[in-house]
Amino acid sequence: MKFHHVGYAVADIDRYLKDFLLPLFAPARVSPVYEDPIQRVRVLFAEVSPGTLIELVEPLDEGSPVSRFLGDARGGLYHLCYEVVDLDAAVTRFRKHRCLPLAPAAPAVAFGGRRIVFLMTPQRDLIELVEAGGSWPALDPV
Repeated sequence: MKFHHVGYAVADIDRYLKDFLLPLFAPARVSPVYEDPIQRVRVLFAEVSPGTLIELVEPLDEGSPVSRFLGDARGGLYHLCYEVVDLDAAVTRFRKHRCLPLAPAAPAVAFGGRRIVFLMTPQRDLIELVEAGGSWPALDPV
């Protein structure tokens, strides 16, 4: 298992990118914006320093889990993501430590269809696991 990225919940990806992320971390490299109807989010990845990825996560609609997280606040740290070789074995391992999957593993658009799963820790932190391998979207300088 290796660390992959930090997920940050935002109300508007474009505005957050323009008003905050790029002014602070320019030059950054960013992915395209991916719309994922299964997860009900829009996401963009930004490499703010070599090997350091931030995922901006915007709700796709009012029913998105991120909408509930945003509430009246502006957003903030949403999850930590780890890449794992065997997703099912990793979920079993996390469950033994009282981490609960919030939904079954599902393919994610931003990861080229690799499966992901979100787990809630006993401390109420959100962990994302993503299957290793597959292609990764190109990051373009901004």
